[in-house]
Amino acid sequence: MNKKDILELKRRFKKNHCTITRMCGCYVNAEKEILLTLGENFLNLEEEEFYKYLEIAGKTLSGTPGNNLLELQFPPEEEEPGGKQQFLMGLKESGLKNEALLNTFYRLIIDNYEYAGNYLILVFHDAYDVITRTSDHSALDESEEVYEYLLAAVCPVTLSKAALGYLETEHRIGARFRDWVVGAPDAGFVFPAFTDRSADIHSAMYYTKDAKAPHPEFMEMILGCPVRQTAAEQRNTFQDIVHSAVPEERRRERVLYDIHETIHDMLEERALCTDPEEEPEPILLTAETIQEVLAASKIPEEVAARIEHSYTETFTDAPPAADTLVDNKLLTAGAHQRKEEELMVEVQRLKDELAAARETAASTGDFTGSGEASDGTADPSTAGTNSPAQDEAAAETSADDACSVVLRVAPEKLSQISSQVIGGQRCIVIPLAEDEHARVNGEETPF
Repeated sequence: MNKKDILELKRRFKKNHCTITRMCGCYVNAEKEILLTLGENFLNLEEEEFYKYLEIAGKTLSGTPGNNLLELQFPPEEEEPGGKQQFLMGLKESGLKNEALLNTFYRLIIDNYEYAGNYLILVFHDAYDVITRTSDHSALDESEEVYEYLLAAVCPVTLSKAALGYLETEHRIGARFRDWVVGAPDAGFVFPAFTDRSADIHSAMYYTKDAKAPHPEFMEMILGCPVRQTAAEQRNTFQDIVHSAVPEERRRERVLYDIHETIHDMLEERALCTDPEEEPEPILLTAETIQEVLAASKIPEEVAARIEHSYTETFTDAPPAADTLVDNKLLTAGAHQRKEEELMVEVQRLKDELAAARETAASTGDFTGSGEASDGTADPSTAGTNSPAQDEAAAETSADDACSVVLRVAPEKLSQISSQVIGGQRCIVIPLAEDEHARVNGEETPF
């Protein structure tokens, strides 16, 4: 079942399009006891109830295909008499009017479904008259087939929270009465699957609300199908494979990011080559494909070999699709981390250039720097061509130019400098020993 198939079925759950004939179910407590059963002609329900039950049916077709919605294949033995597929076929053909089959169905769920609490089991019967569509998706007034199916949902029932409320009959604020409230489906299925706008009796579409805890016992024990991992489980498994293969903890996220980036690029390239009107074929990450991905990601050979070995052992029977394996949050975080690292490298490079420029100036005694004319002013012909380090040196020179006198002396002379008034003028006095020399504007002085 692809997105179009799922949406087509989901559109049936509207007041004006609904053709659900019957709804049955039972309410089960935490001790796995059936407290009540129900069986209703769906279209005869009270309006408020009608919409609430219809909302539950719609929720069982919500979520992401491959993650919340999984297409499960029945093994051959389950299609033989006594198998789960054959049982579901009988339940469907009865139109939910066979009490013995319904009770067996309820008991099958109660005995195998792992949930600590009360819950409601609902099962709907519908017959959808599938209208023929042309190649441009226009509808014709002709029927291709009548798609008869079951939709089942298991909904937790929880006690509402204690709270204060307005008690209308007593005209006061008081403790609100606590109710047992039916929640959204936790698990469910559609049988047979609706594939390419037609019934596929060899498979069922399974729904799980929590893709990280998808109730594998429901798939295996209730539907009789091999357990299939959700996309969330596949991503976590793949992440564990990479982390185990990379011994250096600080490098694990970078390796994982590089692999995800390569897979993402594969998907982008496929999108460019696919007709926007068509749903692209999934890219399955087989052992050969993952080998190509690791090579393109420039993963070290030793690490790549460990990843490839574990991956092949884990996903041989059911290789994941590339678009379900890619973690967009990881890609975003990795791209941000890479930009930060590149920025840190650039900052360090500028610091090194500045330090080298200062060291050169100190060793030569030339404090004017490049980009200045011989008189110490900025040379307009070199404006805009300096490196960051040269620009900072030029800024220091510009600050010096704001002073009438700029002195650069050896550190040991600082304590000997004094200010005196000579001939009515304020003067700076620097004593010189007989073996000491001075240079003014780059030239030796006679004193």
